[in-house]
Amino acid sequence: MRAMRSLNGAANSQARFSQKNSRSSSVLEIDFWMPSEVQAISPLVERLLVLLEGSQCAPGEEFNVEMALREALGNAVVHGNHEHPRAKVHIRCRCWPVKEISIVVTDQGKGFDVGKTGDNGLALDLISEHGRGIRLMKAYMDDVHFERGGSEVHMRKRLRTTSSS
Repeated sequence: MRAMRSLNGAANSQARFSQKNSRSSSVLEIDFWMPSEVQAISPLVERLLVLLEGSQCAPGEEFNVEMALREALGNAVVHGNHEHPRAKVHIRCRCWPVKEISIVVTDQGKGFDVGKTGDNGLALDLISEHGRGIRLMKAYMDDVHFERGGSEVHMRKRLRTTSSS
């Protein structure tokens, strides 16, 4: 509960947490708005990781989730919202412990033409400075796709289960 309070108390932020129980397992849901400031990314990611680690959302995959989340938030703040002081970034996480985690990051920008990036996430224009973050997100997560004209990224990481013979 302390981790939830510290995340909820972040400056200029709003967070909502819920835990739903189903027959098979409980689901952790985090709904959070952060200011469109580069310096807000690290504190948010660190607090979210504490919650995710505590709930066993992605044991052994924390580094991958962290890197993809940092890229998505950086893209939302810098490229989506252009660091506009009144713009916000919306983060939604849904975790099925020891199963999978899904993260949706939405900015308030105009989006981008997803078709101008290749399957690997790199811009088709080789001179472009953009697209490497998308490639990194795709490398760290199992599924990455964009909606809302590119202003919303959906990422999913499934835990690999090892079967013992």
